[in-house]
Amino acid sequence: MEQEQERADRAPGQPRDWTDGHVERWRPVLPHLDPDIEGAVTRMNKLTKHLGRVREQGVADYGLPKHEFDTLHVLAGRGGHAVPSELRTDLNMAPASVTGRLEALERRGFVIRTPSTEDRRRVDVELTEAGREAWRSALDVVGREERRLLGVLDPAERRQLSDLLRRVLLAAEAPPEPPTDAPADA
Repeated sequence: MEQEQERADRAPGQPRDWTDGHVERWRPVLPHLDPDIEGAVTRMNKLTKHLGRVREQGVADYGLPKHEFDTLHVLAGRGGHAVPSELRTDLNMAPASVTGRLEALERRGFVIRTPSTEDRRRVDVELTEAGREAWRSALDVVGREERRLLGVLDPAERRQLSDLLRRVLLAAEAPPEPPTDAPADA
């Protein structure tokens, strides 16, 4: 029986991780628990938290609060140029909050805000060289850890993992389907 459970949770001979014990503890409590779903979701959560901690520590080591790094990251991802409304959308923030972030980043010399040449009611935000350097330095810390973790997979396995996660994320991004076990109309 124990061997059958091991096969259900992981391939024989595979090393155990924390999640294997987690799934084992919950299976008697929730007999219908799908160990593959629980294992995958728990591992994704643990990896996300781990990378978040590495990211926070990495950006702190470079004197960047997480929210400033996030803003520089989004700005860099837009080619170093954006308008506040684009940043607000990308960061999912209120307009006043974005304004406060941009003021702080501008005081540090990481961005410059200039009146738009197309619309005088708008400002354009540009990443400075100092901002780009601060962002890249902090990003390198996170990138090293991502490469360390995913380096245990060969390129084909990394591609397969990415493809599988894309399918899961597409399901998460799609509107939920109505329940199929809804009571029939009388």
